[in-house]
Amino acid sequence: MLFKRETLEDIEDHYLAPYAIRSKNSKGRKHPEDEPEYRTLFQRDRDRILHTSAFRRLEYKTQVFINYEGDYYRTRLTHTLEVAQIGRTIARALGANEDLVEAICLAHDLGHPPFGHSGETALARLMKDHGGFDHNRQSLRIVTVLEQRFSDFPGLNLTWEVLEGIVKHETEYDQADARDFAPDLRGHIEAQICNVADELAYTAHDLDDGLRSGMINPQMLAGLELWEILKSSIGWHDERIDELMRHRIIRRLIGIEVNDLVHTTTQKLENGRIDTVEKIQRLPYNIVSFSEDMYRRNRQLKDFLYKNLYRHFRVMRTAVKAERIISDLFNAYFNEPLILPGHIQQLIEIRGLEQTICDHIAGMTDRFAVEEHQKIFDPTKLP
Repeated sequence: MLFKRETLEDIEDHYLAPYAIRSKNSKGRKHPEDEPEYRTLFQRDRDRILHTSAFRRLEYKTQVFINYEGDYYRTRLTHTLEVAQIGRTIARALGANEDLVEAICLAHDLGHPPFGHSGETALARLMKDHGGFDHNRQSLRIVTVLEQRFSDFPGLNLTWEVLEGIVKHETEYDQADARDFAPDLRGHIEAQICNVADELAYTAHDLDDGLRSGMINPQMLAGLELWEILKSSIGWHDERIDELMRHRIIRRLIGIEVNDLVHTTTQKLENGRIDTVEKIQRLPYNIVSFSEDMYRRNRQLKDFLYKNLYRHFRVMRTAVKAERIISDLFNAYFNEPLILPGHIQQLIEIRGLEQTICDHIAGMTDRFAVEEHQKIFDPTKLP
């Protein structure tokens, strides 16, 4: 049996919940195109995101540990893939549109500069008087302007719903600026799923990487409610943790979190008699959420990670180096634009000097930024 786009749209109609977005009901693209015969609109968006240069560069961008610290720590790319996997699981359980969730998840960190949040902090400071910088807006800028893959239009020409999901991406560390995408409405359920999947993924996997690195150990976690629940649920009470047990604990953590999220959200959907997309977007709160108990436990774990991992002296030393590299590069390019690559110099007249420099640095990988810094400031390195 051949499944054409119309067949896939019929399947969506039959299986998706009433509050989920159907691809056939999309508000469409800014630039009209003939749609593919065997993919829905959101499948096409996912594929376009996956094939971007910005997506590939995520492999060499920092999550918590800088790329050269080890082969097994999360990078921005592996984090993104884990967010997409968790997002699809939640979407399927709630009857939301998996393809739309996956597209948003894959795009949500495209705009991250090198060196994670340290790089973002540095660029935000340097661009304070020139429009500012945050990776959410940069992600939107990448898919609408910076990626040049088509002769008929700039960017990827994604659907409204994917762009709205990117713009309305919100976590504890990310704030949305939705002025051009129905700012009076909350994100649709697919956008909300991506938001929570992101928080769930980075909390669980930063804990995993912290334990792997030795910066965190089981004794330090003793007394945290969620940690004690995890230990009790698998019957483990040792003071030492080996690799297999660490994997088991992180798997259990993700399972417990997803289970709580799905059941809590389902209850809210039923209690609110939610049966349309618009009802979700007009609620005064995000409907995709944890229970109060799980929210409290997560808050406790996040506070622990902030104090013991994100503020660990090794991580902070890397952050100081990162901010210096970003600042040095920005100021060097600003003071002498002729040291920018020729194809970047050509953009200055179009975008302005500061924005051109910002886009160039934000697109760098950790490795490229370090090498570029050495080429400019180390006289023993060839330019």
